[in-house]
Amino acid sequence: MSARPTAAPGRSLMARARDDLAALVGLRTVAGVSPPEQFHRAARLIADLLVDAGLPEIRLLPADDGTETVYARRPGPPGAPRVVLYAHYDVVSAQDETAWRSPPFELTERDGRWYGRGSADCKGNVVAHLTALRSLQDALPDEPWPELDLVVLVDGCEEPGDAALEKLLRARPDLLAPDVVVVADTGNLAPGVPTLTTSLRGMAVVEITVSTLARTLHSGQFGGPAPDALTALIRLLATLHDADGTPCVPGLGSASGPGPGRAGYSEAEFRADAGVLDGVRLIGSGTVAERLWDRPAVTVLAVRSPSLDDAVPALLPSAKALVSVRTPPGTEVARVHEALAGHLREHVPWGARLDIRRVTSGPAFRADTGGPAHTVMREALSDAFGVPAREVGAGGSIAVCSAFRSLYPDAEIVLCGVEDPPSNIHGTDESVSPGEIAALARAEALFLRRLAAARTGRRAAPTGPREDR
Repeated sequence: MSARPTAAPGRSLMARARDDLAALVGLRTVAGVSPPEQFHRAARLIADLLVDAGLPEIRLLPADDGTETVYARRPGPPGAPRVVLYAHYDVVSAQDETAWRSPPFELTERDGRWYGRGSADCKGNVVAHLTALRSLQDALPDEPWPELDLVVLVDGCEEPGDAALEKLLRARPDLLAPDVVVVADTGNLAPGVPTLTTSLRGMAVVEITVSTLARTLHSGQFGGPAPDALTALIRLLATLHDADGTPCVPGLGSASGPGPGRAGYSEAEFRADAGVLDGVRLIGSGTVAERLWDRPAVTVLAVRSPSLDDAVPALLPSAKALVSVRTPPGTEVARVHEALAGHLREHVPWGARLDIRRVTSGPAFRADTGGPAHTVMREALSDAFGVPAREVGAGGSIAVCSAFRSLYPDAEIVLCGVEDPPSNIHGTDESVSPGEIAALARAEALFLRRLAAARTGRRAAPTGPREDR
């Protein structure tokens, strides 16, 4: 299939994209925190925007956590391939809002980027879908709508990773039945470098409680022989890594290695993207790509302890921590839970009592990159961005990918998105480049046209609105 150029979304489309993103960022859809009313407002706003973008069939599907998933469809002719465009509108907490340079729930433009919680992960991807669909509308009647059965699925419960969407889809197996799923929840290796994500690590999170005493004790009266639970917890957490920072929990697994054509990741680039301070060494061994995409990572997410302002000279009877393991592709997350629990029980100090509670599980994922949809998307991304598309693994987890794989084993699953290293997703001052939204929308519109043209044997024409629209 020969590459064809495609026009960028016009000024009016990008102005609408900014307005839509501002409205979405302004709704506090923080997973597990925000009131249901914020989620309901966001779902209805997205539904209205999708109708306006040319998808007339709308359903709001309630999940068991009280959120709603937006389902929008534009039916195609009989026998047309069904393509699902996926994104999500729930976000993680902004944490300390005073640490942000601008209000996290108010879209703010600065230095050519749009700032706000969810601007990249993943409301920016919702807007990229909308912009792609609008560009298809703007091309009418010169170019007919692609002959595809098109579904847009915008999830309201992705961040917890608790399989709420999977439960919903299992209860309605005929709802999607896709041939292709485009998961817009990843991003580019660098700004302006189009990237397909081909593997994801899984995730296993546990809460551990270490108990040593029946009650809080005065550290002067009892300190010395009496075991403090917080100190025991610290000693236990220290057993999770070797001296060089390599996880030393047996049984966490390791991926078989990169596939052909996967991009590398230099240490200099990684240090710059991660903001590693000068003089601080990276942890672990192997290449950065191997450590980030193919090997397990163990992180202490939180420790419950008295704040410095509330600290008193006392020994604590119990202490808690939250521990996360990012699991390599090909490793069963249940086995990782078992391996982690076994390690913790073996190393808990001083005979302390240990309670382990599973909090979250998310399986790893590896895409099949040999299918036609990947080929079409790779070329569409290259044409839209003007440089060859790259392929990478990802250190994060997207549980819905494994759900799609389990539910629809014959569907091709393609991962891309608007995020890039400066986006700082899940962190302070999250942002998105409007250029990434425009280019991804351009690529997605071209992908849909070319996929439809491949089915009918026609050659896809350039896609996108004229610049003066």
